[in-house]
Amino acid sequence: MMVKAKINGLALDVTSNSPVVVLAPEEGDLVLPIWIGHFEAWAIAMELSGVTSKRPLTHDLLSGIITQLGGTVDKIEVTELKDQTFFAKIHVSCDGKKLEIDARPSDSIALALKSKAPIFVDDALFQKRPEGSAENQEPYDPEALKERLRNLNPEDFGKYSL
Repeated sequence: MMVKAKINGLALDVTSNSPVVVLAPEEGDLVLPIWIGHFEAWAIAMELSGVTSKRPLTHDLLSGIITQLGGTVDKIEVTELKDQTFFAKIHVSCDGKKLEIDARPSDSIALALKSKAPIFVDDALFQKRPEGSAENQEPYDPEALKERLRNLNPEDFGKYSL
């Protein structure tokens, strides 16, 4: 079942030097961290803070193309985790057609923010652990995960900090 989600924050995992976007259900206290690329984090941070770039970024370009073709972004969905990779779908309406487009969650989230489209997440992902991870051997503890994310130092996020 898909649940409506919100962005609960952006941070930098200093152990991997990778940005993390944290999603949470609109109702409830679970979180879903998704490790993303630096450019995607920058795009999400810019949208969250209302900053525009001088030239279009990838999500700006995609939004512009969809709009110029007479379409709208209805929603994005983070659908599954397979082999430690998250998958997402962008739902677009255009000329009476409903399209589902495969995409990375990071690009999808940036596009959703740009288009003011809702973000949905398969509720099973809020409880699933990546296959093969050491954390997979322990019971899922949402409070421990939240505490770990809280302890990430925002200053370490550098130019991506909001």
